[in-house]
Amino acid sequence: MILTTTQALLIALAVTAGAIVTRFLPFLLFPDSRPVPKIVTYLGRTLPAAMMGLLLVYCLRNVDFAAAPHGLPELISIAVLTLLHLWKRNGLLSIGVGTVLYMVLVQAVFV
Repeated sequence: MILTTTQALLIALAVTAGAIVTRFLPFLLFPDSRPVPKIVTYLGRTLPAAMMGLLLVYCLRNVDFAAAPHGLPELISIAVLTLLHLWKRNGLLSIGVGTVLYMVLVQAVFV
């Protein structure tokens, strides 16, 4: 599908407006002068762990544990990622190392 210049510009403006609204809306809804509602605080504590669980299930949904390599690259990467995160408590480092390790395992080790 080829877009005209006007269509491309309108799409870029819509995406920009959406990004700006999502960045500034929390500051408008929850100013410093008012306390943050308890439900928002609760969701802020629980949603990150729920999203990690959801991503884990999503990443493992097509793994065939009955066929070789029996999910070993995924399980090894998850174990290393988990241990590294428990040790360093750095999400970016954990995800980066886990991703690189997985790529090495599936492209060089379990070929």
